[in-house]
Amino acid sequence: MVMFKLMSTIVVGALAIVAPAAAQAALGPDAASCRPGASEPAFLVNVDGFKNRDGRVRVQLYPANSKFLQKGEWLRRIDLPVTRSGPMRVCVAAPKAGTYAIAVRHDTKGNGSDWNDGGGFSRNPSISLFDLKPKYQEVAISVGDGVKPVDVVLNYRRGLSVGPVRHN
Repeated sequence: MVMFKLMSTIVVGALAIVAPAAAQAALGPDAASCRPGASEPAFLVNVDGFKNRDGRVRVQLYPANSKFLQKGEWLRRIDLPVTRSGPMRVCVAAPKAGTYAIAVRHDTKGNGSDWNDGGGFSRNPSISLFDLKPKYQEVAISVGDGVKPVDVVLNYRRGLSVGPVRHN
């Protein structure tokens, strides 16, 4: 019996080492809209490339007829504290199937605005210090009924350039 318990412990321990970590659950007030089998339109925004694990992340959804990136023109806005590790999976419900744009901001200090803050967009367009705001057409994505995954890699200022963080 002792040998059986010992073997069981070894097998369970080995499985814990070999088994991949479960993906982080969808975050935010719209999380239920991204559950498996959901049929309403929603975006599951996978935010990655964090410079640090401090501050807050803001995900904003813009409709096709909006003044893209202008204050208050967003359709949906979700603001969450940054998680301790891994990509953040933020669910954003859309009011109906259609074309939208997603903007993400990492407020690194939680102070509203800072040169060290990062950001990104759906479709991950190239941005520069001289062109921080892409055109709506460059970031527009469509969603039907169901959940559409969207990967957003954050960009940060590095000297006179802007780009993803390179971790060594």
